[in-house]
Order: sequence, then structure tokens, then C-alpha cells
Amino acid sequence: MKKFFIAFLGSLAGIWFSLFIAFVGFTIIIAAAAASSIGSKTVSEIKNNSYLNISMSGAINERPGMVKPIEVLQGIDKELLGLNEIVGAIRSAATDDCISGIFIDCKGSSAGLAQRQAILEALKEFKGTAPEKWIYAYADAYTQGDYYVASVADSLFLNPIGMADIHGLSSTNLYFKNLLDKMGVEMQVVKVGTYKSAVEPFLLDKMSEPAREQQELYLNNMWKYVAGEIAESRGVTVADVNAWADSLVFTTSAENLVKLKVVDRLLYRHEMDEKLEKLTNVDSVDYLPAVGVSDYCSARDIYKKGKGKGAKIGVLYATGDITDEEGDGIVASKLVPEILNLADEDNLDGLVLCVNSGGGSAFASEQIWEALQQWKKITGKPLYVSMSDYAASGGYYISCGADRIYAQPTTLTGSIGIFGMIPNAHGLIADKLGVNTSTVSTNPRAVPISIMDPMTPAQRSAMQAYVEQGYELFTRRCAEARGMSQDSIKAIAEGRVWDGAEALRIGLVDELGGLDKAIAGMAKKLNVETWKVIEYPVLEPKWYDIVLKAGVDFKASLVDEELGEMKPLYETLRQVKGLAPVQARMGFFEVNL
Repeated sequence: MKKFFIAFLGSLAGIWFSLFIAFVGFTIIIAAAAASSIGSKTVSEIKNNSYLNISMSGAINERPGMVKPIEVLQGIDKELLGLNEIVGAIRSAATDDCISGIFIDCKGSSAGLAQRQAILEALKEFKGTAPEKWIYAYADAYTQGDYYVASVADSLFLNPIGMADIHGLSSTNLYFKNLLDKMGVEMQVVKVGTYKSAVEPFLLDKMSEPAREQQELYLNNMWKYVAGEIAESRGVTVADVNAWADSLVFTTSAENLVKLKVVDRLLYRHEMDEKLEKLTNVDSVDYLPAVGVSDYCSARDIYKKGKGKGAKIGVLYATGDITDEEGDGIVASKLVPEILNLADEDNLDGLVLCVNSGGGSAFASEQIWEALQQWKKITGKPLYVSMSDYAASGGYYISCGADRIYAQPTTLTGSIGIFGMIPNAHGLIADKLGVNTSTVSTNPRAVPISIMDPMTPAQRSAMQAYVEQGYELFTRRCAEARGMSQDSIKAIAEGRVWDGAEALRIGLVDELGGLDKAIAGMAKKLNVETWKVIEYPVLEPKWYDIVLKAGVDFKASLVDEELGEMKPLYETLRQVKGLAPVQARMGFFEVNL
């Protein structure tokens, strides 16, 4: 028996040792592969008659994303797209003698409407600056988002058996009340704002009239703008674009898409390559002088405008959910020190905060707002804000104190309101699971708010007062910053979401335009014609960050594959699980392009 146990323990130790070695080996492989991928962002001299190749594929973030080790190991060579680099490359290419044109290769990218608008504006500026240069677009199948960007091209090419999807805008909300009722869970909500619809999915089984009213307004405004841009670029009327959307044009034949002027010509992929071959005067499609966005940015300084020293303008990115201590988005415990450290950067002449956030923790939003005010007080330098797809609720909170705010017409902003949401799972825990509690306390109100029991009237009253106190602070911050009375702010607050064009009309933003326009506005304020942009936070991923991210990417890929169309439900529930008690957040939805 003794020998058996010795042999058994020896085998067990061998197994664990082998697993440890395998894990270390796997980790080293991932780190090496990922590090190799990061270090490969170099390109030789750009040849004459080259063209900028914009591959509209995968997710487009405000800045290039970090390499995914899993994809590296799988041999997937995917360009990491950053809106800053795409727009910067387009603007630089307009005056680059080595670039003869731009090819937009539409493969189904994922991006917000305001982000796409920024790319489209850069392409229109390219055409105005360099009318002698060409812009062509190609797709096997145009998604609506890609088509919106590609519509500005001189010619749109489509696979002979391809399609183009134009359908308008929509927003679909999930409602959980019936599910919660069946589970025996009551969501206890305290809020301020008639239009603060973020709590509705947990209280109602369908959309309220105020929520429908605000969504209809901003969706119609946004689509009117998008349809107008497409119509202008394609030389058709807005009525034509709406007719495409209403007729499910993606079901029609490619030949009919040409007749409708949705696209210009039908070509197979190899025929498109041959056309590019002739345009660039090369002997074979194997030698097409295509320069990707990342490669172009590594060869050219897209962050400098003009000649000479000029000014240095900082761009601080704040994207994602706003949280207190942890998360992948805007984490106050990290961003606040970053802002205060920037106050010591003597070489910066001004700061632009680039915001893409639907909000989050009200407490964290206040901390970030205060840090930005400290930056202004310490430096005495201008602070501008550029709003991307979203700068709503907490996203607007951290933006409102800027000297000047820029938003795209399709930006979703406002949503000035506060709510708290605490589940009461007594029906589930006690009635369905049979678990009861008994409490002993020293004071009448010593028992904290708990999911085990419903809030007492005193607790609910105290929570409502706390939320109203937060709303008063939020609206006061906005009123003081925007030079309006608090009553005027409250009249357009109430948790209501506005599109950028409406936000300009009611005084929540100062000017329409993207990040480049905000930077140019800052340069005008500084009275300079030459400037250098410096981006923050500085992106210097460590090897262990990449290794740790490999596990997250693996989990995410499994979740995406298994959940499919149910992923939005999972994401909503995951977000709710990590919410701080008091939130400055817009609704759990997004605009479907």
C-alpha cells in the first residue's frame, strides 16, 4: 500500500509539473508572437504612385487596439484600426506626392456612426485638397456602415453577385421585467429624470412613451443627416436613399443596384486588382503599391501640422464605461492621476479630451470632472472636448467643464440624470430557495440595504434624497460650465438623450465637428498654424499585459461563438452586475447601423 501511494503521488506530481511546463511554454509562445507582431510595425520608403489602402474590416477604435495573441498564433494578420490613424493618414495623403489615390476595401467593419462620419469628412477634405487624386471603393457586400463611408468615393465597385445593405437606423432594447418576476427578483429603482430610460428594462416589459419620444427624435435626425450625405455623394435625392432603405434593396440584383445608382460598376475582385494595376502603372497585381494605414503612419508623421516648432497639443482619450477602481474603460483611479500628472507637462500648450462614453459611476464622473478643473486651474491653459459616438450622462459630466465642446451631428450626448438600482431578491432567496435570515442590530437603522430584503420606506427615502442630491450637483456643474441657469439646464436635462445637432441648438455643445476640428480650433485659440499632437495615455503594452489579455481574448471568443445573437443579453446583464450603486449612465442600447 505504501508503494502504491508513493507511485500515485509521484505520478500526480509529474502531471502537475508537465502542466506547469506546458503553461509556461504556451505563455512564452504567446508573448513572443505578440511581441513580434507589435514590433513589426515598420515600413520601408513609400514608393511613387502608391495608394493608401483603407481596409474596412474588424473593429475601429478611437486608437489602434492591442494585438490579440490568439489571432497571432492562429496566423491571422489583421490590421489594428484606430480612427486617429485612419483620419490622420487620409489628411496626410492628400499632400503626399507619393500617394496617387485611396482604395477603400469594404469587408464589414464595426464602428460607431460618429466615427464613420469622421472618416467620411476626412475623405471629402481629401477630394477638396487633392482633386487630381482618385478614391475608389470595392466590396463583395456593402454593409450600411461601410457604404456610408464609401459613398464619397469617385466610383463604387461591387462583386457581380454582391449586395448593398441600406435600411435606415434602429435601436432595439431588451426588457427583463417578466424574467425578473419569474425569478422572484424586484429591481428597486430611485432616479431623477423623466427620460432616464436606463432603468426601464428592469421595470417595464416594453418601452415607455418618453423613451420612444427621445429615440424617435434623435434616430430620425441622425438618419436625415446620413441619408443627406449619401444622397449628395451619389448624386441622388434623399427620397431615393429612403426608397432604397424601404425596399430592402439588399435583396435586389447587383445589376439593378447599378441602375439605381447605388453602385457604379460590377467587377470581380481580380478585375478590381487589375484596374488598380493600371492606375498605378505596375507590371502585375503582385506588385500593387498598396500602403496600409498602419504602415503609412509608421512612415509619415501624421501628428504634425505645418512646418516649424509651433504648439504642442495633448489629446487625452477617455473611452468606455466610467468606473471607480477597475475595468477596461474609463477608470477614475487611473485617469485622475493621469490628468493631474499632465498638469506638470510644461511642454503642452493645450489639452483636448476625446470622449466616447455612455457614462457610468456618478462618483467616478465627479472625480474626473474635478481633476480636469484642477488641470485648468494649475496650468491656465485651454481645455477642449471632442465627443465621438457617445458622450452622454457621465460622459457629458466629465465633458461639461471644458472651455469648448465639439460633437458630430450623429453624436449621442446629454442624458443629464442620475439613478440608483438595487435588486431585492427576497422572493428568489426566501420563497423559491427557502433561505431565511435573522438579524440582530444595535440601532433601528443599523441594517444596511441588502438584496436579501426589500428597502424600508426610510431607506428608499434616503436613497431618493441621495440621488436627487447627485442630480443637483450634476445640473449645477453643467449650468456653471455652460453659462446657463440651473433651471435652464434642468429643462433640457431630465435624463434626455440628444443627437449632436440638437445639442448644439439647445446649448450643450459649441460646435459641430470631429477631433481634427477640435484640434484645429485649439490651434486657432493658441494663434498658431503649426502644431504637434501628443496622445495620452501613452500606449506601451508590456509583455505580461499581452499574456494576461490572451486569456481574456480566449474567453471572449468562446462567449461570442456560443452566444451568437444572445450576446447583447449577456453583455447587458454583465454590465448590470458590476454597476456602482449610483449611476450617471444612458440606456443599455446602441444604434444599429
